[in-house]
Amino acid sequence: MRKFWFIYLAKAVVLFPGGFGTLDELFEILTLIQTRKMRKRIPVILYGSKYWDDIVNFDALVRYGTISTDDLKLFHRTDSLDETYAIVTRELIAHSIATPGPVL
Repeated sequence: MRKFWFIYLAKAVVLFPGGFGTLDELFEILTLIQTRKMRKRIPVILYGSKYWDDIVNFDALVRYGTISTDDLKLFHRTDSLDETYAIVTRELIAHSIATPGPVL
């Protein structure tokens, strides 16, 4: 339940290289999104591509049929702070921030 509320209140998640706790939270978040238990759109960014590619072989999960190719679209991998910022702001503007009205 703690992880559900953690992600429920978040607008974006950026995961940096970490241990079992980080992996646990990553897979919990992706599972909630994949199974549509969480309906809001939230950007999930894995920062440090080499680390994530070494630790989790997402392509193998697709090959073995345990996730679909579309599931790879549930997150972004990057090594760039600028790209991280661009993804978060783009997604927040598109899905989480109300369109500002006219200034009166």
